[in-house]
Amino acid sequence: MSSIISTRAPYINGKFVVGEGDPLAVVNPATEDAVTDVETTSIGQVQDAVRAARDAFDDDTWTGSDRRDRVRVVLRMLDYFEEHRDELAETLRQEAGATARMLGSAQLDQAILQMRQTVDLYLTLPEQEYSPRPLGDAISSNSVALSVMTYEPVGVVSCISAYNYPFWINAWKVFPALLTGNTVVLRPSPFTPLSALVFGDAAEAAGLPAGVLNVVVESGFEGSALMTSHPAVDQISFTGSTAVGRMIMKQASATTKRVMLELGGKSVQLYLPDAVDRAPAGFPTVFANHAGQACVAATRMLVPHDRKAEVLEKGAAIASRLTVGNPIDPRTLVGPLISAGQRERCETYVKDAVAHGGRVVAGGGRPKSLPRGFYFEPTILDVPDNSNPAAQDEIFGPVVTVIGYDTIDEAVAIANDSPFGLSGQVFGPDLVQATEVATRIRAGAVNVNGLAASAYASSGGYKQSGLGRERGVDGLRGYQEIKHLSVSNW
Repeated sequence: MSSIISTRAPYINGKFVVGEGDPLAVVNPATEDAVTDVETTSIGQVQDAVRAARDAFDDDTWTGSDRRDRVRVVLRMLDYFEEHRDELAETLRQEAGATARMLGSAQLDQAILQMRQTVDLYLTLPEQEYSPRPLGDAISSNSVALSVMTYEPVGVVSCISAYNYPFWINAWKVFPALLTGNTVVLRPSPFTPLSALVFGDAAEAAGLPAGVLNVVVESGFEGSALMTSHPAVDQISFTGSTAVGRMIMKQASATTKRVMLELGGKSVQLYLPDAVDRAPAGFPTVFANHAGQACVAATRMLVPHDRKAEVLEKGAAIASRLTVGNPIDPRTLVGPLISAGQRERCETYVKDAVAHGGRVVAGGGRPKSLPRGFYFEPTILDVPDNSNPAAQDEIFGPVVTVIGYDTIDEAVAIANDSPFGLSGQVFGPDLVQATEVATRIRAGAVNVNGLAASAYASSGGYKQSGLGRERGVDGLRGYQEIKHLSVSNW
């Protein structure tokens, strides 16, 4: 078995420092055993990290460097991750409960691949663009006026990430910010600090200038509150719950910081009448997606009323065959939840769903064969309508609600009857019809007949699912200011 990564200390101003806070225990969610302790930063050390990032930005060594030089450093960081792939994989398995299937895709390998693709994309973007002014406006009164839009880094970026896909989320924040010339303070979830601390190792190996990237760890929220309110911070990039996102907006408002938020979701997988045969396969897609701990997980399944019983019966049969267990077993499809609290959240919502007229078709509790570990059975709920609590709130676990509809218009209305709008799926053999339905769903990303996450395509939330976009051109431009430069001859 490969060992986990060895770094346990915060990284501030180009150095690994002794954490002044209390040690933080990292717990393996599959076994409930302690993996290791990491050093945490005091509020004073978080202030040091912010100041280091500010000084590094104002020094202009990184910000003012040729972007090809920045690219070379970022590529060396990615090389470091690939060289330590096995240690990273074991780390993510033990601290996040990532299965082998997920490590081979979004948890690790896909993250590194997409960062390399992001580098390629970044190099195609112009650093300045001429404004599309009519010739008559540019040349008038015997003078010539040049109008150019230039793209510049925002400044100091606070990156606050979630526990579910920790390495991928960290990478999607840190690298676009660094490529575009910003400096960064990264604060991971207390559940998954190890896969963030390794960014300090990569920075050291790549020769990143001191202060450009800082990694702080805490068990509470005092440091993150400072990172979202400190006047030296220019932008916040946060992934997490909508409730915390609202708090961050308030904390950022006093200094009018730019805010990029990827928040909660309650996505649908909508099966048109001639695509219902595909619906049963939609259950394991959610369950295997890190045990449903994904903000884009399509946990509301919409099928025609007259086929609902059939879908539920087939879904229950599939759920009963799924391998739930320790990610150390390569056959495991559904691993653990991150904590006992998250498992209890799933239990509470199942009870509430039943209390509001729902019915448990499969699962609904802790697997009896797994007395240790934060496991929850793949669960299918038959709910009478979209008002059921399990259909309205983000549960963040392996729980899928099935809702019937009579007409396509009704299905679209159900899909949009949510405070969230992060993602969605539409299935149908008629691409024209399925695409037309997809355009009516108010979400930042809607997939027709499949799932796709691309380094070249931006995505983000509508409504209470967030602000701004990650990935793609918009994800890179989100870390840049746009300056209008107008120059006229004397």
